[in-house]
Amino acid sequence: MTHNTFPDRGLLLRSLRTLVEIESPSSDRAAVSRVMDVVEGWARELGGEGHALPGGSRDFTFRVREGEPYVLVLTHADTVWPVGTLARMPWRQEGERLYGPGTYDMKAGIVGLFCALRAIREAGSWPRGGIKVLLSPDEEIGSPASRQHIEAAARGARAVLVVEPPVSDTHHLKTGRKGTGQFTLDLTGISSHAGNRPELGASAITAAAQATLELQALADPVQGTTVSAGLVRGGSAVNVIPEHCRLDLDVRVASAAEAERIDRAIRAWRPRDERVRVQVSGGLNRPPFEQRPETLALFEQARSIAADLGFTLGHETVGGGSDGNFTAPIAPTLDGLGAPGDGAHAAHEHVRLDHWPDHVRLLRRLLEEV
Repeated sequence: MTHNTFPDRGLLLRSLRTLVEIESPSSDRAAVSRVMDVVEGWARELGGEGHALPGGSRDFTFRVREGEPYVLVLTHADTVWPVGTLARMPWRQEGERLYGPGTYDMKAGIVGLFCALRAIREAGSWPRGGIKVLLSPDEEIGSPASRQHIEAAARGARAVLVVEPPVSDTHHLKTGRKGTGQFTLDLTGISSHAGNRPELGASAITAAAQATLELQALADPVQGTTVSAGLVRGGSAVNVIPEHCRLDLDVRVASAAEAERIDRAIRAWRPRDERVRVQVSGGLNRPPFEQRPETLALFEQARSIAADLGFTLGHETVGGGSDGNFTAPIAPTLDGLGAPGDGAHAAHEHVRLDHWPDHVRLLRRLLEEV
């Protein structure tokens, strides 16, 4: 199979359209399973063995041998888009761009992976130890059910490749990601009439405002730490001192040390008005994917392959999390090996067909050579 004929662009388009037109929001397990059924069919056509795992994940193994380290590939079948989105964001091709919900994040990554696996099977070039593909149903909501399977699979891997999309515009791979977390502060004060006896009240909303300013001040741009108050809900009526308020914080950290600092500070925070009680829940969901020498070594291998294929490859650390955050502390992990494009979680979500084949060729070579 020559450089000019692999991958088959028609096959890429047909396969991607098949997955995109099966809407699969994280909240609809039946819909996500329909995507997984298609992917499992592709895996079995290639001689892979499929296994259903507790919580809805599935894995597919190709020539994996007991006790021998394999190459692990992480994928997910869920998207952020609710059922019905296709009615206003239909699958369509405009020039070299393929639009539709879930194209970029990350159904094209799945399609490119299976095109690469098909080529490996035809060439008989399976890597030593084989390949394990883990397909999760809940990445977009933090992987609560699949995390244990991801970490367990990483312990048997010599390398982990994540087919999330590369960085938009630059198409760089991802050699680091911030850790992500969500904290909720439930504040309980004392209600009172806002006009007659306001001094008898203790405002939960005032405490939430204080928390917003003080906790957002924990951010440290130099360290890559952000703290953002994203949701505030409280009060019962405009003329009542509010008894209840809930504040939701988004936290991003680039290192384990920063994660510990922010977690400790949020849990230790107290309102100035001692009559207001606070209960903190949540925490860091994904640990930081810190840029490590073994990941950079994987990237250098990818860059060398890309140069051999005729294109230039860069790398970045990014703010969003992925399942690669779970594997990076366990095994060498390289992320962003899906399809180039833009618009993750946005109405203009699309894949760049003019760049996608290069990245499929890169993925195939990495699978064969790492």
